[in-house]
Amino acid sequence: MRPFSSRDRSGRRRPGAPLRLLATAGFLAAAVIGSLGTAPAQAAPPAASPDVTTLAASAGCGAAPTLSSGTHTIQSGGVNRSFILRVPDNYDSSRAYPLIFGFHWNGGTAGDVSSGGTDGALWSYYGLQRLSNNSAIFVAPQGLNNGWANSGGQDVTFVDNMIARIESGLCVETTQRFALGFSYGGGMSYSLACSRPTVFRAVAVYSGGQLSGCSGGTQPVAYLGIHGISDSVLNISAGRSLRDRFVANNGCTQQNPPEPGSGSRTHIVTAYSGCRAGYPVVWAAFDGGHTPGPIDGTYEDGWETWTSGVTWNFFSQFMSGNPGGGDDAGTIVGAQSNRCLDVTGQSQSNGAQAQLWDCTGSANQQWTHTAASELRVYGSKCLDAEGGATAPGTRVIIWDCHGGANQKWNVNANGTVTNAQSGLCLDASGNATANGTKVVLWTCNGGANQRWTLN
Repeated sequence: MRPFSSRDRSGRRRPGAPLRLLATAGFLAAAVIGSLGTAPAQAAPPAASPDVTTLAASAGCGAAPTLSSGTHTIQSGGVNRSFILRVPDNYDSSRAYPLIFGFHWNGGTAGDVSSGGTDGALWSYYGLQRLSNNSAIFVAPQGLNNGWANSGGQDVTFVDNMIARIESGLCVETTQRFALGFSYGGGMSYSLACSRPTVFRAVAVYSGGQLSGCSGGTQPVAYLGIHGISDSVLNISAGRSLRDRFVANNGCTQQNPPEPGSGSRTHIVTAYSGCRAGYPVVWAAFDGGHTPGPIDGTYEDGWETWTSGVTWNFFSQFMSGNPGGGDDAGTIVGAQSNRCLDVTGQSQSNGAQAQLWDCTGSANQQWTHTAASELRVYGSKCLDAEGGATAPGTRVIIWDCHGGANQKWNVNANGTVTNAQSGLCLDASGNATANGTKVVLWTCNGGANQRWTLN
């Protein structure tokens, strides 16, 4: 994450911001203006089913893999292009994996995305590789001249070629392709949402603008936009414009989602209502500048950011193995403690806090993960992020079910349980394992105290 360094407005060293971007602000602004003209011509997409709910394994399933982790080179448009591949350590050709593309920023490299920069594996693929726990295949493409101008649609064609190569050599779930990127990489992810809506299931655009064209752009795609209110490289109005295209395409109810105030050093995540089933739009605004890794309460950025959890939460709802599609009932057991998620004192009162306790099978330990992504107990009480708060340390309580985003939970393939509003993980406080340990929301870090089993 930290290939460059900068200083915040108080003069302190500020790790994490890829500030080579700041020197290119004029270029990026010009690219936004230039992109409002005719979109570059692009090749036809690879075949994909328009029915996003139909599972489809790639040609590489069931066969010995012909690709492995590392750098690979292919021909695309008569030019040698490269990408870095990260295959799960426990890869199994009989299992179809999601495929996630991570696009670098202007002046960045595929190596920056794959390695995580000075934050290392914690920030690999914007933190998603860590959160995936070996449940997905990751790709970091290298842009020409370290950017994504997409002249004549050449970068979209490159993506088509990578998909064809990867899916012939590895087992990929072809209805679970995802793209994300920061700044220029965000613009490239947006371009794919426009031009390849039946190829990509969802995209996440960090601090992006219309920089790589938008050929098509009339069909729905699940869309997550993240942007800083004081972004001086790509104004937040650029991010709002990208978002609003898919608010319209996805049939969502128009609204002006709340955004945090200047100086608050917080973020607000809003899920649009009324969207076509399977095509949500989520907008996350934060009090900060041009960075993919803001940290609440500070002027710093890094792997501890909330953005990784929000994005993984958004993507993983579409992945096979997520039990959020139906009603699953039983106990929720902590991987580290082997104790159950429990309501303190068997209370049925609003505000009673969740805790760890020896599994007894009693009613205060029986949870139902509903089709509405709630975690219900006693039939009518929901697991709730207290007060709708989104900061690490927020108490997890029970409350009357009301359908709010702070009562929506994704049970992910890697065993984490993430809150739909904040993207933070259900966490046994302080890594403790004793009876009575309080359960809170915390930045997702892959720890055993954040992994759970729904039995």
